Order: sequence, then C-alpha cells, then structure tokens
Amino acid sequence: MVASRWLTSVPRGRHIPVLVPAGQRDAAPSPKPMSSGTYQPVSEVFALSATVSVVIPTLNEAENLPHVFAAVPSWVTEVVVVDGRSTDDTVAVAQRLRPDVKIVMQGGRGKGDALLAGFGASSGDIIVAMDADGSTDGSEIIRFVTALIAGADFVKGSRFACGGGSADLTRSRRFGNRVLGVLVNRLFGTDYTDLCYGYNAFWARHLDTLALDCPGFEVETLMNIRAAMAGLCVHEVPSYEHRRVYGVSNLHIVLDGWRIAKVIVREWRQFRRNARRPVSDLVVIDLPLTD
Repeated sequence: MVASRWLTSVPRGRHIPVLVPAGQRDAAPSPKPMSSGTYQPVSEVFALSATVSVVIPTLNEAENLPHVFAAVPSWVTEVVVVDGRSTDDTVAVAQRLRPDVKIVMQGGRGKGDALLAGFGASSGDIIVAMDADGSTDGSEIIRFVTALIAGADFVKGSRFACGGGSADLTRSRRFGNRVLGVLVNRLFGTDYTDLCYGYNAFWARHLDTLALDCPGFEVETLMNIRAAMAGLCVHEVPSYEHRRVYGVSNLHIVLDGWRIAKVIVREWRQFRRNARRPVSDLVVIDLPLTD
C-alpha cells in the first residue's frame, strides 16, 4: 500500500494520513474517507476539471525529450518548454513531438530563472514543474493534480515518502538533502521528507504568494519554504526519480548546496523579523459604511 501525507507548516503534527489502494498508484488520494473507512481514489476524469500547464526547463536535452514527452498525460492542457539557448535541436524536437508546445527562450541563466520564465508564460489553472532529463516521470502528474483539486495549495514530490524512491541519488546527495531538510524542518516548523527535489505543482493563483526570486537550483528549496511561510496547504506525494537518460547533470553538489544553505538562512531571518513585528506595525484600513 502506498501512503502520502498532507503537510501543514505550523503547527507541527497536524498531518492527515492519506492512503492509496494497491493497484491505483497513478491516482492521487482523496483525504475524505468513505463510510466504510477506506479511501476513495480520485480518477483521471476528476483531474480534467482544471487546466494544467507543465513547465520544462531545457538545455541541450534533444535526446531526452522523446522520453519526457511520451510520459506526459494527453489531458495536460499545455507544455511550456523554456530553452536556455541550447546548441542542439532541443526546440525543433519539442515542436515535432508536440506541435502545440509553447517555446520560451530564456533570457537569463539558471534553473530558477528558467522556471520563472515558464511560470510567467503558463496559462493553466495548475502549474507543474518537471525536469527535461527523464528523471521525473510524467505519468505521476495525476498524483499532483488530483491532490491540488482535493484541496491542497502546493504539492511537492518526495523520493523518501512511502512509495517513492530514486535510482539517481548518490550518498553525498542523499546526505546533503537530509541535512538541509532537517534544518528547514526545525527552523520553519515543517515536516518535509524531501527538500531538494524539482517535481512540484501548485495553483497558478499562488505564484505571487511564492514570490520566487532566485536563479539557480536553490529555487526548489525556496518554493518549499515560501509555501510554508505563507501558510499554504502543502501536500507531499511519493515520486520515483529515474536516472538521467542521456547527458550529464549540471548539478554541483558543493556549490549548489552552499547556495541552498544561504537561501535557508536568508528566509529564516526574514521569518524571524516578520514574527517579531508588533501589531502596531500592521496597516488597518477603516472602510466607512454606506447606505
């Protein structure tokens, strides 16, 4: 049996366990139990009640895109490919695989910068961010979308939730992720099981609330922290990370780990400042009553 969890930022411990029946791994769970005490899976038809945009940052991923696009469900409304000035035929391959693909040429550099460009170009009610190297499985999108429709504001994939896993995590990456995750959980009162993972989804209306402002890989951590700080209802679903199909990863463990740590400290300081603000600092708007 596969399990996933509802997570809330504060206070700690208010988590509602949600179970997915065996044989229904691709159906995200509903938190409302039936009278029999079992949990009713949400069908793919239910997921179609909202428009969905999938954002995929790319940089020389022409060989990987056939694998990535093949797993994206047919009911996804639009696919937004943000290209970071690839020197291969990434854009041409994307257009061949999906003629209606929306191509955005990245102006800056870094994964965070690419995601921001893709988010801004998306038109769907729901935005899903996934990778172009084949490590994230498009068939899992149903889990993210149905969790959002069931009531979540922000859904994050977890390789360490029951039912998740990874074929690509090295010992050093696993250790670093664990250390940074423990740090965030203690500083912000969260209970995340996987901090540094790029498979995330959220309602587009929360994009301004997340207020993402970093260009690199640390954007994934920032999204998780900002969602918690804003009091959004965060849901964690199991996800399996595959090995990159072709090419070499651009991730630098030490450099990117240090940048993630700096983001955590920066956000914690801001969190502390906001917590210490006196009530007198709040702006009160007095609206006159009219007949």
